[in-house]
Amino acid sequence: MNKHTEARFEDAIEACLVDVHKYEQGQSSDFDTEKALEPKRVVRFIRETQKKVWASLEAIHGDGLETLVVDTLSKELNTRGPLKVLRHGFKCFGKKIRMAFFAPNNHKNADTWELYGKNILSVTRQLYYSSAHRNSLDMVLFLNGIPVTTLELKNELSGQDVEHAKRQYKNDRDHKELIFEFKKRTLVHFAVDTQLVFMATRLSGNKTFFLPFNKGCNSGAGNPVSESGGYKTAYLWEEVLGRDSFLDILGRFMHLQVEEKRVLTDKGIKKITKETMIFPRFHQLNAVRSLVSHAYESGPGRNYLVEHSAGSGKSNSIAWLAHRLSSLHNEQEQRIFNSVIVVTDRRVLDQQLQNTIYQFEHKQGVVQKIDEDTRQLVKALVDGTPIIITTLQKFPFVTETIEKLNEEQGIEEGLKFSTEGKNFAVIVDEAHSSQSGESAMELKGVLNRDGIQQSAAEYAVENDFGVEDSDNFEDVCREMMKRGKQPNISFFAFTATPKYKTKHVFNEPDPNTGKVPFHKYSMRQAIEEKFILDVLKHYTTYTAYFGMVKSSEEDPHVERKKAALALARNLNRHPTNLYQKTEVMVEHFRQHVRHKIGGRAKAMVVTGSRLQAVDYKKQFDKYIKEKGYTDVKSLVAFSGTVTDPKVPDKEYTEVGLNGGIKESELPEQFDTDEYQVLLVAEKYQTGFDQPLLHTMYVDKKLSGIQAVQTLSRLNRTCAGKEDTFVLDFQNKREDIFRAFKDFYEDIAYEELTDAQHLYRLQDQIDESGIVFTSEVEEFCKVYFQPKRQESKQDHAKFNSILDKAIERFKELEEEEQTEVKGLLVDFRNMYSFLSQVIPYQDSDLEQLYTYARFLLTKLPRKASGTDYHVEDDVELQYYRLQKISEGQIDLNTGEAKALKGPSDVGTGQQGEELIRLSELVDLLNDRFGTDFNQADQLFFDQIEQEAVGSEKLRMAAAVNSLDDFRYVFKKAFSGLVIDRMDGNEEIFNKLMGDVEFRDLASEHLLHKVYHSLKSDAAQTSKPLPLNFGNKQLFQTPQLEKLDAITKLASITITTDIPYVDDIVNLSVLGHARELRELGVVTPKQLEAYFELTAELSATFKGVDVPFIDSVDSNSNSLLWSLSSVTEGSSIVEIALSYYQPASEIAEVAVDIGSGALTVAESSLTLAGVVALLQKPYKAIKQKLSKKMIEAELDDRTDEVKQKKSVIITEFNFQDELKKRD
Repeated sequence: MNKHTEARFEDAIEACLVDVHKYEQGQSSDFDTEKALEPKRVVRFIRETQKKVWASLEAIHGDGLETLVVDTLSKELNTRGPLKVLRHGFKCFGKKIRMAFFAPNNHKNADTWELYGKNILSVTRQLYYSSAHRNSLDMVLFLNGIPVTTLELKNELSGQDVEHAKRQYKNDRDHKELIFEFKKRTLVHFAVDTQLVFMATRLSGNKTFFLPFNKGCNSGAGNPVSESGGYKTAYLWEEVLGRDSFLDILGRFMHLQVEEKRVLTDKGIKKITKETMIFPRFHQLNAVRSLVSHAYESGPGRNYLVEHSAGSGKSNSIAWLAHRLSSLHNEQEQRIFNSVIVVTDRRVLDQQLQNTIYQFEHKQGVVQKIDEDTRQLVKALVDGTPIIITTLQKFPFVTETIEKLNEEQGIEEGLKFSTEGKNFAVIVDEAHSSQSGESAMELKGVLNRDGIQQSAAEYAVENDFGVEDSDNFEDVCREMMKRGKQPNISFFAFTATPKYKTKHVFNEPDPNTGKVPFHKYSMRQAIEEKFILDVLKHYTTYTAYFGMVKSSEEDPHVERKKAALALARNLNRHPTNLYQKTEVMVEHFRQHVRHKIGGRAKAMVVTGSRLQAVDYKKQFDKYIKEKGYTDVKSLVAFSGTVTDPKVPDKEYTEVGLNGGIKESELPEQFDTDEYQVLLVAEKYQTGFDQPLLHTMYVDKKLSGIQAVQTLSRLNRTCAGKEDTFVLDFQNKREDIFRAFKDFYEDIAYEELTDAQHLYRLQDQIDESGIVFTSEVEEFCKVYFQPKRQESKQDHAKFNSILDKAIERFKELEEEEQTEVKGLLVDFRNMYSFLSQVIPYQDSDLEQLYTYARFLLTKLPRKASGTDYHVEDDVELQYYRLQKISEGQIDLNTGEAKALKGPSDVGTGQQGEELIRLSELVDLLNDRFGTDFNQADQLFFDQIEQEAVGSEKLRMAAAVNSLDDFRYVFKKAFSGLVIDRMDGNEEIFNKLMGDVEFRDLASEHLLHKVYHSLKSDAAQTSKPLPLNFGNKQLFQTPQLEKLDAITKLASITITTDIPYVDDIVNLSVLGHARELRELGVVTPKQLEAYFELTAELSATFKGVDVPFIDSVDSNSNSLLWSLSSVTEGSSIVEIALSYYQPASEIAEVAVDIGSGALTVAESSLTLAGVVALLQKPYKAIKQKLSKKMIEAELDDRTDEVKQKKSVIITEFNFQDELKKRD
């Protein structure tokens, strides 16, 4: 018996469908190939379920009735489609004939359930579906004689898999055959093997598009191993195609999605209609059913989080969920939710929802879109409209609107909106954007107004408040009560990027895992299943190297941060910067992007400000015009009006720069072939769905959710779009990695902040002496007083009460003001969040929150200080863009960190540090311009001489071929050229700006240097001298003293503690990457540093105390310690800086000022040698607390405590080596 054949696979599926799910076993002979139906089952179903109709028609048509009904059904299927016929039946000579009975929403009518049980599901193997040939389908499923599903089955053990099944559908199944024709017969086609399932709802030859229909495995694509020992794909026939499940899908999931698109043609605007048959993907089916099932079992009062990635089909999931919840009944046959409210800002969702649900219900009035005013929302709530689509912002005005309507209509005839005994389901389209702020609280207050009123009254009584205070206090309590979970409201929140707060607010756990979210479809699975593209697969970063010079005679003291920002803004707007970046973007687009997606690919430029967007728009247009390009054209998008400080008389608007295109027309215009590039400033970075976007140029700092949402504009798929590209001028690869990693797979999140934290904040605010409890209560008494007691003087009272605190606030020192304001901000934010998840029910907290919200709006803002204009004081000396990295940012590596919640108190702001403008310019040049070292030697001849004298190049030439040596030399060549920029500006600019010229010069020198070094190597094989005076490595003035170091023997070690082994045995490289990121050292300095340490290590070989352990060491870096070295520094001091906690050192390193280190030539220590390789920063030692040093010394031995002095010991390592040999 052959147990591994495909037939055995078919046997297993058929047995499950027939034996377990009670399908009938069909035969190919039952099938009428001309009508693509099973006539006998069609007739049998109608006769058994609609006897009166059949008898009535039979009395008229006699023996010809069966043929008549089948013929009429076939025509109806061909014209109206199987979904409409199955759901709504058809007419035959005036009689309504139903072709399926789907499960009712409740159990009130037993007859309906009896009819539902009479549906005939059947399965036929090897169905010969055409009279023109003998091709057969592996398996076909029928509902009441109508074919609805086909399956092509493959068995890997027989040498074929699911890809063969897909090819069979594409190549061997003629989509013009009636059984396959779109909207005429079968609705979905499954390609199946023992591991994977794919589906298609429209066969069209090679254009057939298959979607994965898999459960997912380890947050990625595929299916997990079966726990019961069965097939990985058994869920398809055991669950999905089960009798009740499959009828549910046909009745309440599948629908025809119709999209209209306007396209600009030579004859004007043309509408194109696209029809897609939607069959739910597995995660959609699973999510909706899990949510509905849990809501049925648990009732209202739950908060669910659905974390579904972009590309998950969220709009359809929301439509299905809304429809199911609106018709969900409990065991008492009562609707669980009186209304389902969909909160969304997306215009496209409301129409899609209405169209989808109309196909299920076939009646109007089920869905109400609130697109007018709050009155429309009030009426929908009062009428109990099943599904209401609205924005969150309308809810704060509901109560006021009801009162106005009652005044207009008279009290007796007024609207009466009661929530008593009513339950609501709220589906949130984007969780973290829709559930923040007071509007979300107002929604709860409206939907549970009666319950909150009752709870507030009970709370007031329990807390024994007098009659005089009762009205005001009840209002305070109402505000307090509507913050937490409401027993009559369930929230179903969808998002792809949940924040820490989102996961705690919508905290109903997944019953299977016990964790939040309730349901997840990860970004990783969406990418692996190719529903979205991996936007990090092709990611290139650029860095700008520049040098500035102070051009004015004055050297004023400036606030460091603000002046640095002004210098950065000036650099961003500098014509050289704009021109080079524009050139890179335009030329890259023309050479690498425009031909993508069939020549329709588009790009987005993300700018850092509206003014920068204006600058880029003007520069783009200018560059394109100068080059005479006609194949690239740009649009710009920003809000409001922009004024250029350089030209204050002129204002810029989006419409003006786009040649009159209205803001509302921009997306449609960008969709045409007229425009290719969209420059944006805080617009279209979220929610913008343009599948033709292929490339993004980023000139803005991005982080966290903003980075994910912005870059994800590229991930939409469309025909011909195979990849994406990002060119980033601002962000580091590791930062983008961290942002995306949080949402790529499963991620943990920290436990909820300590509930007592709010009370600690409250105590600190009380102790500040600014906020008085009596004034808080006085303010709230006015704020919460009943409407009937309001007066025109209330506004003045508000301000008068708040002004008392403001006057006290003004008397504080600036640092104290910052601290108090930070406390108030922390309290406001934390109470707004924690009150949603922790039932404080503390009216004092609620009153303080209300008071703090308004006080913060009136507190004096910190003066912005001097607005620096640096154009006249600082000039850009040189500038160059350099590609730093390219390739994939691989999210499958590394670990995601847990989402963190708020905890720290205060704003953490510090006073502004004053620094001379010249020092700030030097500091920025050190950080961003070190690749432009200046030289005072002749140019090409000296480059050749220097290259020939390079020990690094000499060793490389000795062991490499010319081709391999070329790579090493090209890297060295750029550095040598840059070293000699000063005085050679013309040739330097030519080399840096003309790639061909640079390559030609490099290639010319390559051959001369290589052959010269090879010749020298043949004549001598001397060992490498320990000489650190090689000028090609160190040309900056701060490093000139290296010339004095000619022998390692001149290095002395100073020590007076018994920890030499620990101190010297430090890893130099442990924090190299972090130092580079912090700007402490540049790549070139690190390279030089590594060369030095490598030679030192070689010299120390054989000594018990090695200088360096390994390149991969993770220990604290000696590099940190040596940053504190000044003339005469001892190893003790170095060690103390080394032993400080890494976090403290890091904090210091970020804030180091500039200033040269000085080390006397005559008394160089080992530390001093390496110190010369450091950038000219002020000593970190100055930043370290003296108390920390004293405390460290106190921990030493008694001997050290007594001496605390430096003993200088001469230690000749070469002599020591000889001894040990």
